[in-house]
Amino acid sequence: MKYQVIIIGGGPAGYTAAETAGKAGLSVLLIEKNSLGGVCLNEGCIPTKTLLYSAKTYDSARHAAKYGIVVPETFADVPKIIARKNKVVRKLVLGIKAKLTACNVKIAPGEAFIINKNTVRCADETFECDNLLICTGSETIIPSIYGIEGVDYWTHREALNCTEIPKTMVVVGGGVIGMEFAAYFNSMGSQVTVIEMQDEILGGMDKELSALLRAEYGKRGVKFLLSTSVTQLSQDAQGITVTCQSGETEQLILADKLLMSVGRRPVTQGFGLENLGLKLTERNHPVVTNKMETSQPGVYVCGDLTGFSLLAHTAVREAEVAIHTILGKDDVMSYSAIPGVIYTNPEFAGVGATEESLKAKGDSYKCIKIPMAYSGRFVAENEGVNGWCKVIVSDDNVILGAHVLGNPASEIITLAGMAIEQQLTVSQWMRIVVPHPTVGEIFREALATL
Repeated sequence: MKYQVIIIGGGPAGYTAAETAGKAGLSVLLIEKNSLGGVCLNEGCIPTKTLLYSAKTYDSARHAAKYGIVVPETFADVPKIIARKNKVVRKLVLGIKAKLTACNVKIAPGEAFIINKNTVRCADETFECDNLLICTGSETIIPSIYGIEGVDYWTHREALNCTEIPKTMVVVGGGVIGMEFAAYFNSMGSQVTVIEMQDEILGGMDKELSALLRAEYGKRGVKFLLSTSVTQLSQDAQGITVTCQSGETEQLILADKLLMSVGRRPVTQGFGLENLGLKLTERNHPVVTNKMETSQPGVYVCGDLTGFSLLAHTAVREAEVAIHTILGKDDVMSYSAIPGVIYTNPEFAGVGATEESLKAKGDSYKCIKIPMAYSGRFVAENEGVNGWCKVIVSDDNVILGAHVLGNPASEIITLAGMAIEQQLTVSQWMRIVVPHPTVGEIFREALATL
């Protein structure tokens, strides 16, 4: 059977593309080898945030006395937390399937294999298409560490299903995944050590605020070993021994559990990508235009496979652009305002340029940094806690970047992202009326100090 669009991968890029194309009246086949929603919905974004919300609720209950509420006893029922996480995932997967069915999208379960740009095989069937959209996502990187094959380590999959909290835990990698799991297990009572090769956690985020988040979790008992690499692993009845090196200093850490979270890489093998003869980047990602087109007409790549941004919200927008291009609509992908969020407690979010990225390019800028206490709503809801808001502007006062440490950074960062995408100046952004009292007012407070 022939379709106008065949999509490989049912994650955020794939299901968004399928829904958008289906709504437009195109005939669509979506091939997914596992579960609809991809890594993000089934073992990434959604389940981790569900667990982190339970941890945040637990933190709030334990510290409720600061707000005049006495909670005599608190207890984290971890099996129920995991059961709720599974329920949330099931509900959302079913929701995606219902939306795609309503848009007349044909869903084929199984592994796709590309024969050529117009022919794809799944199971024992072969399908033809006018346009091929590849959204194969990413996979966990497992580093080559001596002894790792003899250690029963966790990746995010095992950590998400843990019903018994370990007393001690080592997290290898201080990126987004590592920090979010470190935050969760710290709230649940684990003694957590984070090992990071770089000189600061959360590479790519604002370094100053990353250091402040690290200091906050340091106060809560999380240990951080920066500029440190893991050189050897072993396991016995006592637990897992992690040997790490920092300069000339070697250190051994014994832990009940070890979480590997050094990053993810795009899936490029096993589905016939090589049969398309695509032009590749130096890192072997398909070269795409700002319309998500590859070097082969009618072949599009979206999501993690592009290598631009391994984030679900980036993938969603890329998918919209790709389908709009197929439909003949004028649309292009912009990467100037892709928000990054770490859902710790407090949250940390940033969008646009950082001071580090501007310094690396030699660009001049102005930086405004104020405490979150400038927001009345923040003070009302964060007793004894502070955070920071940083806004970066050009010499001619165009908004370049914004970074927030403090709840709810994930929700208010969109305000800054819109300003950056629209290339608003300070005076233009200040004309927008923001409701009072809201934490989002912090951006107005920051800009008013210029």
